Amino acid sequence: MVSLAWLAWLASLRRTVGPVAASVAVVVATASPAAADDDGFTVEDPRITESSGLAASRAHPGVYWTHNDQDEPRVFAVDARTGETVATVTLRGVGKPRDMEAISVGPDGDVYVGDIGDNLNGSWDHVWIYRFPEPGRLRDQSVNATQYTVTYADGPRNAEAMMVHPKTGRVYIASKHEDGGGLYEGPQRLTAHGANVFRRIGEVPWVTDGAFSPDGTELVLRSYFSARAYAWKGGRLGVDKRVSAPIQGQAESVTYTADGSALMFGTEGERGRVVRVEVDKRPPPEAGGTPGSTGGSPPPGAGAAETGGGGGGNVTLGALVLAGAAALVLSLKRLRRRG
Repeated sequence: MVSLAWLAWLASLRRTVGPVAASVAVVVATASPAAADDDGFTVEDPRITESSGLAASRAHPGVYWTHNDQDEPRVFAVDARTGETVATVTLRGVGKPRDMEAISVGPDGDVYVGDIGDNLNGSWDHVWIYRFPEPGRLRDQSVNATQYTVTYADGPRNAEAMMVHPKTGRVYIASKHEDGGGLYEGPQRLTAHGANVFRRIGEVPWVTDGAFSPDGTELVLRSYFSARAYAWKGGRLGVDKRVSAPIQGQAESVTYTADGSALMFGTEGERGRVVRVEVDKRPPPEAGGTPGSTGGSPPPGAGAAETGGGGGGNVTLGALVLAGAAALVLSLKRLRRRG
């Protein structure tokens, strides 16, 4: 059944880009149903309109941290049972955020917020990460936070995915580009004095968010229309496999549940829906390419086409449609930022 939220998104898209371009998005959204359980929650807080990151709380079962991408320095704790915000946490000691895109909880229980977006792909020579202890009591409050300056060894770039490894505490960032991005590794420990240089250690598809499994053995990266899970060993990407991901209007976030049994996929927009997908415990097939190179994997954004049946022609057509729609989504987001 088509949801009212989906119809509202389509109507808005038609007003913005016209019926022809909107029809491309319709083909994408209906080309293949999402292989996901319709089990999750809807974000009810009217202040949360651009939920760009999602992270399961370690201290409070069933609670997820999220934030808007362009906002004050604040994050929201949302109860998955009701979709209601149970705490708004304002960060003290940090500057005005530019484009907050990701959130993650480290092994020490601290919450990390990635102010790492740069839609002009190199307009800022540095970005920031904010870090604060996860509150023991969920209530509206202000907390002291540490601000870290981040640079990239190979120059500025746009990114929307920041992941903290649940065992080592090391921070990773996946850059975002329609032709594929890079996975960047931060220093062993972040420092608040001087820049933290992140170095490229692998190649990844077009990524809007990512998350490590709670045991640290797997990294999931999602894009607007697909998701992949990579084995993680020795601090590097291993063989990968497709993950069933829902088609969402503005697919922006992903996290594991605290127990690692499922993935939670989120989207931007008012009353954004977070969809739960059970984790596939089967090992990935033997990869034909180099680990982390997406060898044997579909092109970025082609996940929805994979789920359909039929011959290679259908898959190729689906991939082309997805690529066009992905470019459309990116263009819309850039126009919205500049406006």
